[in-house]
Amino acid sequence: MREFTIGKNDAGQRLDRFVSKNLPLLPAALAQKYIRIKRVKVNGKGAKRDVRLQAGDLVQLYINDEFFDKPREENLFLSIFQPHLSIVYEDENLLLADKRPGLVVHADEMEKVNTLINHIQAYLYQKKEWSPRWENAFTPALCNRIDRNTGGIVIAAKNAETLRILNEKIRAHELEKSYLCITVGRPKPPEGKIEGFLLKDEARKLVTFHRRPVPGGKSAATLYKTLETRGGLSLVECRLLTGRTHQIRVSMAELGCPLLGDGKYGNGAVNRKYGETRQALYAYKLAFSLPTDAGTLNYLRGKEFTVKDVPFAGKYFPKEP
Repeated sequence: MREFTIGKNDAGQRLDRFVSKNLPLLPAALAQKYIRIKRVKVNGKGAKRDVRLQAGDLVQLYINDEFFDKPREENLFLSIFQPHLSIVYEDENLLLADKRPGLVVHADEMEKVNTLINHIQAYLYQKKEWSPRWENAFTPALCNRIDRNTGGIVIAAKNAETLRILNEKIRAHELEKSYLCITVGRPKPPEGKIEGFLLKDEARKLVTFHRRPVPGGKSAATLYKTLETRGGLSLVECRLLTGRTHQIRVSMAELGCPLLGDGKYGNGAVNRKYGETRQALYAYKLAFSLPTDAGTLNYLRGKEFTVKDVPFAGKYFPKEP
């Protein structure tokens, strides 16, 4: 509990505005709720949100200490009142979230609060499974990333041991990640492996494909299989054998079949024709093959998880009734 004695500079201010000014991390909706259930008191009594404070009033806030902290990147999850998550699977060690296209996984120069990791941390905090103020508390962290405009399964570790094991298994390619995408045109051959070297231009945020080794290039291998073709579009499943930036987008473009909606490596005229502004790419399936010992996560061996829905697949390749 924190107490504030109202001075002349705050006199005449509404109670709810005083609370929001002094607790910038407290979501507005939660502040209103706390005032309504009398966790905010004025002179020892509950008060309405629009009451005007007077000099000398004692305001008591029965609110968790972390909301009084200064806003920093690591505590911005507190400002999320209602976490929005589509959870594919969850247990005491990890959480698999189906990230929607358009959402960033971590803060960037454009977005600081509305990120996948902040929604996950807010969710775990609100269900009292985690708090940053617990002694030696581990901060839930993501084990893999997905581009802003790509949707699909992202793994969040709830403890340090899980993060360590999964990072090792991802590096050793013991987790199989499968994607669905829509390509412009029909891949030839309809099934195969695309191998090459990807070179990333950090300044231009662009990746180029090379058939032979190039300085700074990283080897990349992608398995693909055409599932269906309708008109000028194909539904393709891809499985990553390596995990490089923009790997599927660049590899399918190299094959002559760029992803629908891809503004960086795709066909602008076709994208405009279909009205698509995001690449049709979804990390729809995750399999824990785990051929070697996974310690406390051995129970996941052989398990496979799939998202409920891939929106663009149903739009362009609807299943027959």
